[in-house]
Amino acid sequence: MPYLILWLEKNEHLFLPHYKGIAQKNSRMKKAYISLFLLGVGALLFWSFKPPKQERPNIVFIMSDDHAYQAISAYSDKLLQTPNIDRIAKEGMLFTNACVTNSICAPSRAVILTGKHSHLNGKIDNYFPFDTTNVTFPQLLQANGYQTAMFGKLHFGNNPKGFDEFKILPDQGNYYNPDFITKRAGNVKLTGYVTDLITDMTLNWLKNERKKDKPFFLAYLHKAPHREWLPAERHYKEFIHRKFPEPPTLFDNYEGRGRASKEQEMNLLTHMNWAGDSKISPENMDKLGIKESHAYDKRNYNGTIGRMNEAQRKEWDAVYGKMNEEFIQNYSKMSQEDLMRWRYQRYMQDYLGCIASVDEGVGEVLDFLKENGLDKNTIVVYTSDQGFYLGEHGWFDKRFIFDESFKTPLLVKWPGVIQAGSRNSQMVQNLDFAQTFLEAAGIKPPGDMQGESLIPIFKGKGKNFRDAAYYHYYEYPSVHMVKRHYGIITEQYKLVHFYYDIDEWELYDRTNDKNEMKNVYHDPNYAVVRADLHKKLAKLRLKYKDSEALDKMYIEKYKALEAQGKIFK
Repeated sequence: MPYLILWLEKNEHLFLPHYKGIAQKNSRMKKAYISLFLLGVGALLFWSFKPPKQERPNIVFIMSDDHAYQAISAYSDKLLQTPNIDRIAKEGMLFTNACVTNSICAPSRAVILTGKHSHLNGKIDNYFPFDTTNVTFPQLLQANGYQTAMFGKLHFGNNPKGFDEFKILPDQGNYYNPDFITKRAGNVKLTGYVTDLITDMTLNWLKNERKKDKPFFLAYLHKAPHREWLPAERHYKEFIHRKFPEPPTLFDNYEGRGRASKEQEMNLLTHMNWAGDSKISPENMDKLGIKESHAYDKRNYNGTIGRMNEAQRKEWDAVYGKMNEEFIQNYSKMSQEDLMRWRYQRYMQDYLGCIASVDEGVGEVLDFLKENGLDKNTIVVYTSDQGFYLGEHGWFDKRFIFDESFKTPLLVKWPGVIQAGSRNSQMVQNLDFAQTFLEAAGIKPPGDMQGESLIPIFKGKGKNFRDAAYYHYYEYPSVHMVKRHYGIITEQYKLVHFYYDIDEWELYDRTNDKNEMKNVYHDPNYAVVRADLHKKLAKLRLKYKDSEALDKMYIEKYKALEAQGKIFK
């Protein structure tokens, strides 16, 4: 009834033209007249009156950097407990086969924002600039009445369009005392730990800057757990003493696979930095005669640890100094196998320690939403820009089409739409976020977006959502030396073409070879499967407007950057 009264008063010129002379002179008579009018037509209007549409949902998009799904306890509790991230799955949906189109940081973010594959949005690798003429979904949300904000890591090198407020890290950002690019205050340097600072910015915006009369899109984007891993003080003091189970493929020798797996530079023992990654100080490296894994090894250590203030550095040195002393004592007696195991543990201690802070921050944001009644009409997404290797195949980093890199965590809750505690195994992609958010907001997506809305899946429908996913990686030759490749992935199989300086095809049976250890491309038992996948791959390339001509074009552009010394190796 209050809606009806307000509506009648607003539209009195349509329904009560004859009372004007009296009612304008006497507001009480006006109200009485309206009341009498309601008595006469109230019943009719009550049944015909449509209440306002449900408010458009708020969207909180939480993304970490290089967060492996193996390091979320909702997927597996072998390594770490993440109770707050898990809450999203308990109250919503856990996607067990979510994946990316291009497993590397900045291109993945470009795909998310544009809803287009890398070859169309132009951000194929970390070196090519992001084309700011691309229309992004935050721009469309903003233009259609959403308040928008971004805090944390963007990684594009330019200010984001479509945001009313932002505070973002330049490039990769730093763990301790980081710099931020802000919309209103220019560049600032803050004291503290980056994960906590990003969380504080996010909470401050929710508490003090959010307009309560508008729906909002909030991008809460963590640097962690990106390399080089520096946990918060409260966590490294604990995690440095933990021991974690080794993956069964830690000592993989890559038999049964092609050159791409054998020629990569992502091995924990031979390619991970001793100073920057394993935290053996440059002085102790020199003392032991350990050579830098890369030219930037010691430099990265000095550039990250060196940002700490005196108090922070004192606490750090007290803990990591003891670790260095123990390593010096044992180094001469350690075999190559011993060193591999030691480096794996050092990696896990720092990597997982970084995630512990992320989980705490997520919990604070979820608590605020619940305590302020915002959780009921808010879509909350937790994901990462791609997967990550946690020692599987002896590797760290990402880039490959293989599962640990290709698959990404995805947990989504939306009360009233997504059934709590549900799971989904379909191949959804980061390509799908843009259309999903736009549909949730009632906005028609641009015709050149290439993803699919996840809302049918949220509602328990969408059984035939996607029968095959397309993947394409470009950044070669460069750091980690993962060769260029594209491929098709179905629930059962994975067909991959490695190209540029090689021309090799690989085929994996995802059902019977879950660790992807055996290339069966030339196995006659898979001849029919191989032929079928080639046909499907050709159709996918055509569907997504990718081609050999584009492959060659991007190679030539890459060579031009290489000639200018702009490619990092």
